[in-house]
Amino acid sequence: MSTLRYEVVDVFTDRPFTGNPLAVVYGADELAASQMHDIAREFNLSETIFVLPPTTADATYRVRIFTPGGEIPFAGHPSVGVAVTLQRAGRFPAGTVVQECGAGLLPIVVEPTGLATLTGGTPTIGPELDPGPLLGAVGLEPVDFAGPAPRVAGCGLEFPYLSVVPAAVARATCDAAALRAAGFDDVEVFSWDAETATAHARMFGPGVGVPEDPATGSAALGLGVWLVASGLLPGEGTSAYRVHQGAEIHRPSTMDCTVTGAAGAAVSATVSGHVVPVATGEIAVPPFVG
Repeated sequence: MSTLRYEVVDVFTDRPFTGNPLAVVYGADELAASQMHDIAREFNLSETIFVLPPTTADATYRVRIFTPGGEIPFAGHPSVGVAVTLQRAGRFPAGTVVQECGAGLLPIVVEPTGLATLTGGTPTIGPELDPGPLLGAVGLEPVDFAGPAPRVAGCGLEFPYLSVVPAAVARATCDAAALRAAGFDDVEVFSWDAETATAHARMFGPGVGVPEDPATGSAALGLGVWLVASGLLPGEGTSAYRVHQGAEIHRPSTMDCTVTGAAGAAVSATVSGHVVPVATGEIAVPPFVG
């Protein structure tokens, strides 16, 4: 039986068995998307990432990323995790690399200390939304809403952002059917501390096979876009902020971020974090079903 080599790393943490676990799979060049999806379901982590040869000279490597629910164009913790893992494996020296993925070519700065900084894709921001359906989908009441209004935002992968009072974050529980009825596969629920520029966040993604994510780098990037659009961070220059996530599911994670604004809107965002190796092995290649 043919096998593929893999590594498991914990991302957005400096301690093993915390942060967000990621499976990095090598040698999957000849696999069909259905086989990659089977492997991702077998690992049953938030994401599994497959390392592939680039299709352009501008990229250092190419990846495909799968949740248990299917393929996605981009995600933060796999991008940070794979960059550090490949650098540790000697695929390239520390410094700036370019990842090719479904969201395009994304620069990642990899430090020899196991830290990486990802620059997200082009920021996007949607119109203001009624908070009621989102509050109901996560088991909260109108009194829990902190504002400003929810909006969909992202930097390559979009999420709806629901700002709540600090005490409500831990009480949130996601009703997948209610979230789907509201028109969403996932939702970022968070409280914002303006004094420390820190968010306490939870990301529920039942529509993509992730009941709750320990650390969501792509959502941390989009949060910066939402913060600028909502007037909670400056619309000019670069601002730093931090996102804590995962404590409620015993996987505490920390994401250090920046967002750069111009003319009142976000024009770029970054997310940084450490990566800790925890396991290596081989996994069988699933049969191809045409």
